[in-house]
Amino acid sequence: MRSEDVAEDQTKAADRASAICRAIRMAILERALAPGDKLPEDQLGERFGASRTLARHALGQLASEGLVELRRNRIAVVATPSFEDARDEFDIRIELERLVVKRLAGRLSARQLAELAAHVDAEEAARNGPEAASLRLATEFHVRLAEMTGRSTLSRYVRETAYRSCLSLAAFGRPHSTDCAISEHRDVLAALEAGDEARAAARMAHHLDQVAQRALLKAPETRGDLMDILAPYAAMEPAVAPRRRRPASLED
Repeated sequence: MRSEDVAEDQTKAADRASAICRAIRMAILERALAPGDKLPEDQLGERFGASRTLARHALGQLASEGLVELRRNRIAVVATPSFEDARDEFDIRIELERLVVKRLAGRLSARQLAELAAHVDAEEAARNGPEAASLRLATEFHVRLAEMTGRSTLSRYVRETAYRSCLSLAAFGRPHSTDCAISEHRDVLAALEAGDEARAAARMAHHLDQVAQRALLKAPETRGDLMDILAPYAAMEPAVAPRRRRPASLED
């Protein structure tokens, strides 16, 4: 096989694994998958039309983000945070995201400000829909802020703690109005546009503390087959469309 073909196959495989990762991440952030749910490699590969190897790569990426726990005998489950971990994650987020907004205050371009404002508008438009979608959009707002700093390490830390705290809310958060969170995002955005570092940091700390305070224990809901739950998320990723099955020797 030519080196160009090998490189192309590797790129396609990486794209497919990334698509699986995105789909499972969204399912977790939207609470379609809950803490403790099992994620078998073989069933994931079948659902996403990919090999077990690619499913394993995707699970490894999600494990590095703290969303999945890899256990013995290649068993993967959605991570289950403790209540103490949940509170610590918000405390860590407060310090990290105070740093984020200090870096961004007065430095965002008109295009970036417009993008953030549009995102908050999308949050408001979704507030009367499923709470899970609102939670995902709210989390993505924080991740996008961190990405705008251009600091890869800071962005990675914020992304991981934001995803983990979103998972904690799935475990411990009670349903509540999203109006407060949306208004708090607008307050942060206004401080950033004004270039007021101190106010932006204070508003971000207040917002994250309030999100944590609004969380209470709740009992898990009864749900159906997990692979059926993942079906619409798989369908959203064209890179993981069903493929023809190859011999097992070529799959792994």
